[in-house]
Amino acid sequence: MRISIIGSGYVGLTTGVGFALKNHKVWFVDVDKRKVDMINRATSPIYEPGLEEALREVHSKGLVRATLSYEEAIKSTEITFIAVPTPTKDDGSIDLRFIENVSRSIGEALKDKDKHIVVVKSTVLPGITENVVKEIIKQVSKNDNIYFAMNPEFLREGRAMEDVLNPDRVVIGVEDEYAKEKLLSLYKDFVSEDRILIMPIRSAELVKYSSNAFLSMKISYSNLIGRLAKRLGIDVYEVMDAVGMDKRIGRDFLNAGLGFGGSCFPKDVKALSYFTKSLNVRNTLWEEVLEINETQIGELINIMKSVVGSLKGKEIVVLGLSFKPDTDDIRESRALKLIKKLIDEKAEKVYAHDPIAIDNAKKELSHDKVEYIYDLQDALSRADIVVIATEWEMYKNEELYKDKIVFDGRRVIRGEHARYYEGLSW
Repeated sequence: MRISIIGSGYVGLTTGVGFALKNHKVWFVDVDKRKVDMINRATSPIYEPGLEEALREVHSKGLVRATLSYEEAIKSTEITFIAVPTPTKDDGSIDLRFIENVSRSIGEALKDKDKHIVVVKSTVLPGITENVVKEIIKQVSKNDNIYFAMNPEFLREGRAMEDVLNPDRVVIGVEDEYAKEKLLSLYKDFVSEDRILIMPIRSAELVKYSSNAFLSMKISYSNLIGRLAKRLGIDVYEVMDAVGMDKRIGRDFLNAGLGFGGSCFPKDVKALSYFTKSLNVRNTLWEEVLEINETQIGELINIMKSVVGSLKGKEIVVLGLSFKPDTDDIRESRALKLIKKLIDEKAEKVYAHDPIAIDNAKKELSHDKVEYIYDLQDALSRADIVVIATEWEMYKNEELYKDKIVFDGRRVIRGEHARYYEGLSW
């Protein structure tokens, strides 16, 4: 098939490269000329394991192309996927400016075009595909040969290519047989048909939010139990290993630590909470999930102060800046929030290390009390107090922490060689 994808970020680029690996011709559309140029040189503008190698492969076969022009891409394709951000506003409501803008541009490109399918892959609340995307595109294009669908993504950053090529399930929300059959045909090479779920568009929209909110809830629940375990002198990981053996619960997402970040969980829980209230559905659960998540950093700060006293004037090494390992994404990173809190506590200097996310972190947090160190050994040599904030594999070497005072926010090590070791919930 010939596919255009609007937005070449983590979702759009990995999804499009995945389609191209199955021999579909893919056009990427982005407003960022730097991204367009990089893709056309077979260079990935984002870090994701396996992505650049796959991009080079499909580029060499002539299966991918990037452009700034909606018209060029959409006129050349039969299906368009929307994969642009849907951030939240300050009040927690969903910000639809990107969705609305691309819908207008898609509508302009679809004037007088033959049959075309528009698929929303961006995370949007129930009703947005039909009441916003569809309405704008139909109004602008004046075209009755456009079909609409919703196809939420379930990609884990750091494992996105694996998830694209071997999905647990594919959810397709449709309102007509034409879009249904086209999308079934597209995905049959990725997953068996019994793992493809066809449903109304609004149901598909709610699946995404329900999934992310539930996983966020598991993390905050684990952190709440972790606080209890810490006060009891119990290792919460022993507890959760046993809890997770229950088939009804499962072990995934039960690791206590600094909490969740990234581009999805925080914003989606906020948006779902706001949306739920707007429908007059009584809800405090999502607020509690977010409150526990936001206060985990304070828990760690209190532990640090109980061991070393006031943090004023202290020099501290923070290991890990991305919101999770195997990605350079620093959106809603707990590590950056921790560094800001250390500065608020009057730390004299924070030395920050990450294997790949430093350049992104610099753009987000520039402060005269923060020094970014690219070499791990150099970073560790700067101070005796070390905080592990992201569970990168390279931080698991116990020898690194000889004679250090270590505060572990992710249960990365056992502290066998540390002068002093303290875990957040263990």
